Amino acid sequence: MLEISREILSVGDLNRAIAASLEERFDTVWVSGEISNFKAYDSGHWYFSLKDEEGQIRCVMFRGRNGQVGFMPQSGDLVEVSASLGLYVPRGDIQLTIQTLRRAGMGGLYEAFLKLKAKLAKEGLFDEERKREIPSHPRSIGIITSPQAAALKDVLSTLARRAPHIPIVIYPTLVQGPDAPSGMIAALKAAAKENVVDVILLVRGGGSIEDLWAFNDEQLAYAIAQSPIPVVSGVGHETDFTIADFVADLRAPTPTGAAELAAPRKDQMLQELEAIKQALLQRVIQRVEREAQTLDQLALRLSHALPNPHRMREQITSWQQRLNQAWSVRMENWKRNQSHHQLQLEMLNPQRTLERGYAVILSKQEDQLHAVRKPNELNTENVFQVRLAEGQAEVQFSEVEQQRQ
Repeated sequence: MLEISREILSVGDLNRAIAASLEERFDTVWVSGEISNFKAYDSGHWYFSLKDEEGQIRCVMFRGRNGQVGFMPQSGDLVEVSASLGLYVPRGDIQLTIQTLRRAGMGGLYEAFLKLKAKLAKEGLFDEERKREIPSHPRSIGIITSPQAAALKDVLSTLARRAPHIPIVIYPTLVQGPDAPSGMIAALKAAAKENVVDVILLVRGGGSIEDLWAFNDEQLAYAIAQSPIPVVSGVGHETDFTIADFVADLRAPTPTGAAELAAPRKDQMLQELEAIKQALLQRVIQRVEREAQTLDQLALRLSHALPNPHRMREQITSWQQRLNQAWSVRMENWKRNQSHHQLQLEMLNPQRTLERGYAVILSKQEDQLHAVRKPNELNTENVFQVRLAEGQAEVQFSEVEQQRQ
């Protein structure tokens, strides 16, 4: 009897068919087990196996997913994962491609976390518009944490290194356990009442989800949102997220990171001050140069508005010369006029007439001498004065004979 002819598949085709069948048969599944052979590659991907008493299965969790885990798994950890079931075709190994990984037994807490997160997000407590700006140069910094916490020492050393000039106020409280939320709420209210700090650091070191559960308290979330002082949260490690982180005005990956975000570096502040100093100096220089230019322009306008001193001296000299010349001309005219007048006076001088051989007969009347002009004014009774060119004489006529012309 002849064998019925059938399609012959390659190994790769068979593995791909099995992978497709598994993906169609199984949706996302939740699996619990113990981690073994855990390896974190430089690419960021995690490879390990999940096992229990009855078997094991290979697992892979890619970098885009494992960044949300919140802790670094180790071999021997009991975990719960949500994953899709498939087949790794090159090796023919069935494997889980993990989407979510959490510690075993934390499913209830995680569900409560997600439920509270959704509620508060709906109420707007996570909105960026509500959050306040962290002061860049706080006058003082408040720290809410446990005095015994290792995180406090890290925060204080960071603040002392970055900004030793900023005062620190510590509000001690529990940060773990059932009484921790009420203690942190009381610390927030005390800081608001005292109003001596400009920013509050709410910090705690890393731990399990149970250790950090106090920071997932609903009333604490409301207290952070209602705080009049900006709050920086620094809870756990970089992969740890709590409700307090979402409500806080600023979330830091670690307590040390919170201190770095709240306090400016001393050397950076000095550089900023130096930059401000240089800017002010440049402004002053520019202002002085601008005013000096304005002064030059005013001086130029003033020089045009007022006579030049050298030009004034030249004008004064010219005016003096013109005045002296005019005065000389005027004096010459005066002198010529004086000479002319003197000449005329000299010509009218009676003495000159006398010098030409003439004589003047003066008659004395009422103690005054008058020139005799008419012949009838002569008589023999009175004494007359005769003035000649070289002297005078008194005469008395013995006889006066008038002659007709």
